[in-house]
Amino acid sequence: MTEQDKQPNAAHSGTFKLGGELSVNRLGFGAMRITGDGVWGEPNDVSGALETLRRLPELGVNFIDTADSYGPTVSEELIRQALHPYDQVIVATKGGLTRTGPNVWPPCGRPEYLIQQAHLSRRRLGVEQIDLWQLHRIDKAVPADEQFGAIRTLLDDGVIRFAGLSEVSVEDIEAARKVFPVATVQNLYNLVNRKSEAVLDYCARENIGFMPWFPLASGSLARDGSVLSDVARRLNASPSQVALAWILRRSPVMLPIPGTSKVKHLEENVAAADLHLSDEDFQALDAVGQAEWAKTSAPES
Repeated sequence: MTEQDKQPNAAHSGTFKLGGELSVNRLGFGAMRITGDGVWGEPNDVSGALETLRRLPELGVNFIDTADSYGPTVSEELIRQALHPYDQVIVATKGGLTRTGPNVWPPCGRPEYLIQQAHLSRRRLGVEQIDLWQLHRIDKAVPADEQFGAIRTLLDDGVIRFAGLSEVSVEDIEAARKVFPVATVQNLYNLVNRKSEAVLDYCARENIGFMPWFPLASGSLARDGSVLSDVARRLNASPSQVALAWILRRSPVMLPIPGTSKVKHLEENVAAADLHLSDEDFQALDAVGQAEWAKTSAPES
């Protein structure tokens, strides 16, 4: 076995076809953390962020998720600097949030704004067509059909190849699908946050890619003596790696996008693609995760 064979490889996570056509390895990369504090400005270590990005294709990671609001613009610009021309790497981006300061994200779903931002993202990324563009949030101040219509225009004009949604309900997805094909949904989801369980099940039935953000979270389950820590110890893995392995096994449409600006952490995340949970371990983790979600989401009496 060569050294290359020994290194982690996201290809071991399996593949999924975006829009039924564009194949990506299921374990991707989220590029929010390659920016500064508060997702604002450049990272403290620009060279480290670039090194991390350049390591992605070497580890079989061929699906990157970013957004025009990360920085803003910083994440897209660094991705282009590190990886353009992208060869086999698919870069997905998002639009629909504006930035007025660190950790501040006002939505803007005006059709002309969404169309403008997609064109600007295409220019920053240096591509003729964005493979996947996602509406970062549905702006409640703008009729949803107008926002969906803007996405339809982007598809019809060839600015984007496929389109997705972020932080939506099943009802939102069904409304959007009356206007354009929904290729992906990106919602908060992890072992201990199951708010989007029904959305995930809907996506699985409809073969829509589900991109869980914040996928490594495990809450109090990471403590010593928990089911998660016991499984991690037996597999010689970290609790976060086991949580990611659980995410990957949860559904064949799952496309987790853990992010980092450090090469070492990236390699640890990708190594989760080689973890094999037994049926018993998967079910035990599912049960304790569900219990943790029920406890943390219960209304106060």
